[in-house]
Amino acid sequence: MGIKSYNPYTPSRRHMTGSDFSEITKVTPEKSLTVSLKKNAGRNNQGKITVRHQGGGSRRKYRIIDFKRRKDGIPAVVKSIEYDPNRTANIALICYADGEKAYILAPEGLKVGQKVMNGPEAEIRVGNCLPLELIPVGTMIHNIELHPGKGGQMVRSAGNGAQLMAKEGKYATLRLPSGEMRMVPIICRATVGIIGNGDHNLINIGKAGRKRHMGIRPTVRGSVMNPNDHPHGGGEGRAPVGRPGPCTPWGKPALGLKTRKKNKASNKLIVRRRDGKALSK
Repeated sequence: MGIKSYNPYTPSRRHMTGSDFSEITKVTPEKSLTVSLKKNAGRNNQGKITVRHQGGGSRRKYRIIDFKRRKDGIPAVVKSIEYDPNRTANIALICYADGEKAYILAPEGLKVGQKVMNGPEAEIRVGNCLPLELIPVGTMIHNIELHPGKGGQMVRSAGNGAQLMAKEGKYATLRLPSGEMRMVPIICRATVGIIGNGDHNLINIGKAGRKRHMGIRPTVRGSVMNPNDHPHGGGEGRAPVGRPGPCTPWGKPALGLKTRKKNKASNKLIVRRRDGKALSK
């Protein structure tokens, strides 16, 4: 999918870019596969804001995506490639031979009319979903399960793909988009190919209003607040942070602090971290 620019008839339009939606073949979603989304503006069940900078935004429907791909042995035909406002990747509407319809993440190169299949008997072809034990080493994959039957949890955003590096015993070793090397049970499923819409990260938002349409509210810098509102606040003029490093509004270190639990059960499955170091036991 390409990137289009706009004529600068206003200052905000000068550097704004957007997707040309050249891959999109259908505008309206499949009604039976959509549900309403309730807005909560970052608030919890007590009405308190637990996630700041959220609110407003355009109304949108949620598309029900089949991350599990458990309908085995039945071929499906790609009916359309559609835009999904809830994710960076595009989605594909597929129709199985028995008439059932489903949405899947649209990998790069998937075309309308192409056939896809799930299960152990599926070919190694873009869009097909099968267990890692049946996928050749070196293949690029996405929508990877962490636990058999739970559905794809890793590598689901636009332009991403993981590489199957090795298979040994009960585990397959993957190189994730971050550079992390991780082991996953070999009976877990993954979909062949790289997710499409790889130009998504090149889009320039261009103006503040476009962010508001996405449901993102303004972020105020801590350095312009008062000391009772933020650890960076206060002082005469543009004062420095006044601490060894930047902090969150609640006084916790903001940059570089590792938040992963030392005794997390899945630590033993991480072969190498994304920074190139082995995970400390």
